Amino acid sequence: MNAVWIVDDDQSIRWVLEKALLREGFAVRAFGSASECLAALEDDAPQVLVSDIRMPGASGIDLLQKFRERRPGTPVIIMTAYSDLESAVSAFQGGAFEYLPKPFDLPAAVELIRRAVEESAREAAVEEHLEGGLDMLGHAPAMQEVFRAIGRLSQSNVTVLITGESGTGKELVARALHEHSPRAKAAFVALNTAAIPRDLLESELFGHERGAFTGAQQMRRGRFEQAEGGTLFLDEIGDMPAELQTRLLRVLSDGQFYRVGGHQPLKANVRVIAATHQNLEERVRQGLFREDLFHRLNVIRLRLPPLRERSEDIPLLARHFLQKSARELGGEPKRLSAEAMRVLQAFSWPGNVRQLENACHWLTVMAPAQVIETKDLPPEIREAVAAAPTRPAAAPREVAPGEATPPTLPRPGRTPSDAAGGAPSWSQLLEREVSAQLAALSASGREDLHSDLMDRLAREFEGTVIRTALRHTRGRRIDAALRLGIGRNTITRKIQELRLDDDEAA
Repeated sequence: MNAVWIVDDDQSIRWVLEKALLREGFAVRAFGSASECLAALEDDAPQVLVSDIRMPGASGIDLLQKFRERRPGTPVIIMTAYSDLESAVSAFQGGAFEYLPKPFDLPAAVELIRRAVEESAREAAVEEHLEGGLDMLGHAPAMQEVFRAIGRLSQSNVTVLITGESGTGKELVARALHEHSPRAKAAFVALNTAAIPRDLLESELFGHERGAFTGAQQMRRGRFEQAEGGTLFLDEIGDMPAELQTRLLRVLSDGQFYRVGGHQPLKANVRVIAATHQNLEERVRQGLFREDLFHRLNVIRLRLPPLRERSEDIPLLARHFLQKSARELGGEPKRLSAEAMRVLQAFSWPGNVRQLENACHWLTVMAPAQVIETKDLPPEIREAVAAAPTRPAAAPREVAPGEATPPTLPRPGRTPSDAAGGAPSWSQLLEREVSAQLAALSASGREDLHSDLMDRLAREFEGTVIRTALRHTRGRRIDAALRLGIGRNTITRKIQELRLDDDEAA
């Protein structure tokens, strides 16, 4: 795939932009008209399209409309020598990523295109997750642990207890366990035990015979029968009434149950997955939940982290939800500015992922522009972040004997020598290394010779950072680039320049 396509009838503009982008490591294709670009789109596609607005034949606005029909997620930058409001409005109404008036500052234009390429890489990462069939998104270590647990548990019939705050995605985890299990072809049946009235819950779970109670005009199959051969997900199990806890325990123990009013035992070939936002151990101590049922359910426990513990996942989740809302409403996906994203990451999200999804839907409807700024965010989020006190520095953790202590990054504005006592900061270690190298150079009597020290240390620094990021993402270059805040082309070029491919091969 070519990274950047340039469309302009002015050959000099195409030449200047192409040379500047090639110097930055981007692959480039240039076209003199909209029709040439659309013809090339039959066989190839860019990461970013940069187009003039006024050209002979089809205009840049026409090209934008046709291009968005075929490649709705690809950023488009519109250039024009006519810096008028009407052109800008037309471009943004058509879903342009940005508006670039001519004459433009070349470094600023290249930087804008770089931002668009990085945005395209982030959108591609979201699409990759969706095409892979993953309903759950997350790169945070806590979520990676959940994904690994799903992989280990999916081939088992063991009972699983999922705990976590409301809105963390407990039902999504339960569905994933079912869909990756040998029971996937049978039914997945979910029941929120807190949402059913107490006098109806027994019938909902186990069904009833005709005439079992007033109004029971015919036999009804309960959720256990509906889930036969599959999975029964019991949400908010902590709210289950005591008498039903006894019946559920019997099913889990004996594998049999009776319909309400029935006398014939029925076998239950069902995998039970339960979930709760409550502390079941505390409810057991309070006498509100049976201890023996707790131990039956608590064979394997999965804890879902709240969103505030995985704030690094908020950009990925927000883009996904903005895309989803745009598809549902038939519009263009909106984008969050860097500052707006920082505010979202600073918010505590008491409603977790569900609250973030609702906020993104609200922004899709209410935000006035294609780019969402801080002032466009829901007032409860802005006000909570503005009122939040600065977090105090965490107390130093006691280090176990023999445990390595990671280097501490000094806070902005501090020199390395200002860092608190204890392990040296990475900049202090670097300072020591440079001093040692310079001392060795001096001792050799070759101080007057040209040294490659700066270049060598810079290469070692870049190589270490990129190699570590690739290990963290298990070799996924797009994810590593996102983590480091660089473009996909940049990380590919750096890997080649630093010969990190040889490390991977080794």
